[in-house]
Amino acid sequence: MEHRTDLDLDLEERRRVLDAWVAKRRQIAAFEAEAAELLIEQIALHDADVSASPFHRDAIHRSMVAEFSAAAHVPKGSMEFAFADAHALQAHLPAIRAAFASGSISSGHVREIARASALVAEAIRNKKADASVMELFETAVLVVAEQDTAARTRAHARQVAAALVGETVVDRHRRAAEERCVTVKSLDDGLALLTAVLPEWIATAISDRLSRMTKEVVRARADREFVPLPWWWDGDHDGLSPEDFALDDPSFDPYAGGMIPCAEGVIPGADGDTFATDPEIEHFSPDTRTWAQVQADLFSDLLLTADPSAAHGDGLDDIQARVQVTVAANTLLGADNRLAELDGHGPLDPDIARDLAGRNNGWTRLFLDAAGMVIETDTYTPTEGMRRFLRARDQHCRFPGCRMPVHRCDVDHNRDHAKGGRTRLDNLGHLCRAHHTLKHPDVPDPHRWNAQQEKDGTITWHSPLGRDYADSPPRRVMFV
Repeated sequence: MEHRTDLDLDLEERRRVLDAWVAKRRQIAAFEAEAAELLIEQIALHDADVSASPFHRDAIHRSMVAEFSAAAHVPKGSMEFAFADAHALQAHLPAIRAAFASGSISSGHVREIARASALVAEAIRNKKADASVMELFETAVLVVAEQDTAARTRAHARQVAAALVGETVVDRHRRAAEERCVTVKSLDDGLALLTAVLPEWIATAISDRLSRMTKEVVRARADREFVPLPWWWDGDHDGLSPEDFALDDPSFDPYAGGMIPCAEGVIPGADGDTFATDPEIEHFSPDTRTWAQVQADLFSDLLLTADPSAAHGDGLDDIQARVQVTVAANTLLGADNRLAELDGHGPLDPDIARDLAGRNNGWTRLFLDAAGMVIETDTYTPTEGMRRFLRARDQHCRFPGCRMPVHRCDVDHNRDHAKGGRTRLDNLGHLCRAHHTLKHPDVPDPHRWNAQQEKDGTITWHSPLGRDYADSPPRRVMFV
């Protein structure tokens, strides 16, 4: 008779909880699909009402949304999205509708797929694509949606739509860029929400630059040696920090006439130079700001102190953030206008890709196989070449569902180097710090994960409960 230990029983119980949770999530998705079917029924009633009173179309729609929003205690915007998703399922996404009903994809997946499908539907309406293209779109998207997160499905669905529709996405991006704007909305407690709607490649560059600047501020804060306050400091000299004075210089002795009255934030004798809006300088206290707070302060500083001019250059000249773009050589040379790709986000106007390429001196040539997979890159040194290849292949953390970009990840040996794992492409992958540490030896055995990479770059994760989760490298579908 087999003897079962307490550890076996505990493992079995945790597996049971996981199985029950996964099953319940599928049930929730199926219930959400039923709710979407009810919205589809309501859309039919709405269309009948509009047919009877065509001049009141907008009022009928607003009333319907308000009714459902109030009854379900759901925000108006969320209700409008729900109706839009239901309409897309009914109008042109039968395969997605069936998968939703079975519980194999969630409402989050449906929302991202429905949004991406709008590009294909528009092309079909304008006779720029055949109706069969939508079926191809559904098939290609479901392959990822049923195995991955809504966030990854979003990127994949947008790439598939762009590949199938082709050049119309350029016109769409240029048309959308005309809607760029900045708005301010008041919040509670003296705060406000500043929203900027920008082209995606610009927003990505801004976010990366802020992150790198924040990292430098945090690193400098950790290394900083605080200067002790001089005996004469009374805290009333707003805008001046003790660190701005050479304490052994008699010219700055207040009794020697060195201290002079000055406007707030101005250094005496500096011809109007001012401090940035840094709470540490203002209050002379240790910098205890969080990462998010430092980013917000830097964001304010950059906008309030920068002046667009010939001296400072335009937006493109000032971009020093890391933006990884993939573009075909023929497109770069101007021989065609196939779409480029802003890695991890989606298609990019080829004119913008060419402009960015002309301002950058770092190049990585990628070779793709028939399936669109990166298989090789030319480089100068082997070590840097491997890193370039991995950045191009992975694009983000390789734990299933994680979207952390590669420049914020570690290059990890899937099989521990200390245990004989070789430094080879088929044993390396990008992992964010949170998922990297899941494999560390200091994690207790019942909670430690293992990862194994296949020849095609797929990384299979083995969970503490004995489950296997495969994560395939992102496909580059825009050249298919």
